[in-house]
Order: sequence, then C-alpha cells, then structure tokens
Amino acid sequence: MFTRTAWRSFAAKTAAWSGAGFLLAAPAVAAPTNSGPARWEAEIHAFEASDATNPPPRGAIVFVGSSSIRQWITLAQDFPGFKVINRGFGGSQLEDSAAFAHRLVIPHQPKAVVLYAGDNDIAAGKSPRRVLQDFRRFVDRIHAALPQTRILFISIKPSPARWHLVNEIKAANQMLENFCQKDKRLVYVDVFKSMLGADGKPRAELFVEDKLHLNRKGYELWASILRPRLLME
Repeated sequence: MFTRTAWRSFAAKTAAWSGAGFLLAAPAVAAPTNSGPARWEAEIHAFEASDATNPPPRGAIVFVGSSSIRQWITLAQDFPGFKVINRGFGGSQLEDSAAFAHRLVIPHQPKAVVLYAGDNDIAAGKSPRRVLQDFRRFVDRIHAALPQTRILFISIKPSPARWHLVNEIKAANQMLENFCQKDKRLVYVDVFKSMLGADGKPRAELFVEDKLHLNRKGYELWASILRPRLLME
C-alpha cells in the first residue's frame, strides 16, 4: 500500500506526465489552418477553368492584385491598343498575389505586369516593411520565370475610408518606390499625389459610396497615369 507521502509523489508525477502529454498533443489539435492564400483557391481555380476554355492571348499585360484591380471592368476600354488580362481578386493582399503568381501571371507569358496591392495589407496591420518584403517575393517569383518582364506597381492609394492609415501608406510607398528605382525592370507608378485635393486629403469625387473603392472617374485618372508608362513597354 502507498503511504500518504508515496501517494502524493505518485500523484504529482502523474499530473506532470499528463501535462506533458497534453502539451505534446496540443499543437496537433490547435495547429493553425491556412487562412491566407488557401482561401482564394476557388477563385483562382475559376480563372484557370476560364483560361482552359477561352485562352487569353500571350504577350498581353496582366493586371493583378486586390479589388481595385478586380473591379476595373473597363480595362480594355481604358487601354485601347493593348491586350489586357484582369486577374484581380478582391480582398487579397500582396502575399496572395505572390503565392499565386505561378498560376495567375506566369502562364500568360505577359509583356508586362501591373500590380495593385498593399492597401489591404496596411489595413490588416502589416508593417510597411512587410509590404515591401511581400512585393519583393512577388518580383522574385515573376522574374525567376520571366526575367525580362517589366512589373509596374501602382502606389497604394489614399482613400477617405483609410485616411487614418496615411502615415503607414506613405512609408510603404516610399519603400516600394526606392526598391523599384534599383531595377530597370520595375516601375513605380505614383497615383497617390494625383488623388489628393487642394486640402491635401483624398478627392471624394474619385470614390464610390464606401469611400474606399474607385468610381469611373477614379479609374480614368489611374488610366491616364498608367498609359504613358505602358507605351514605354
């Protein structure tokens, strides 16, 4: 029979073993699911299914990124004389464009790539440096397969809805611009300044009711800034 002292010792060891077993098992139970790029799988697959039945042209300009690209439904109208492909997926961040570059961009063998992302990243709390890191990852993946393809990055826009994040946006834009200046294959397209009014704040007439996404006038402004850059391709 156990003495009281022996029983206490046995109970303490059992508790320790149980705790250790729980700690070992816990990661398997609580392992985080992929809440990042994997959530876009259905949307990316839809693009691929469409490409299989109606292949877009090679050597076009692929527009990729978040909802500001996805909602640009007048691309062909705004860029006459260019072959354009829209591969925007709303709500995405830079890491998502990087993760799916091999499926959304590279198969089209594009003449150039126009990327808009980073807006949602800053809103999600990512630092300007993280935005730059994810952009570099996107660039590396494109240039690993298509070394001569030029990448045009549209600066993160100012918007009334996210004006409280303006300092982070400016910092990210500055880092992105500096990085693009180091590689002739990269083009930083500044839309930020043109979207500000005389009061130094976002021009409300460029946005739809949510004060975040562009209206027709906003896209016309973007197109007018982008067209000269694309003519240089």
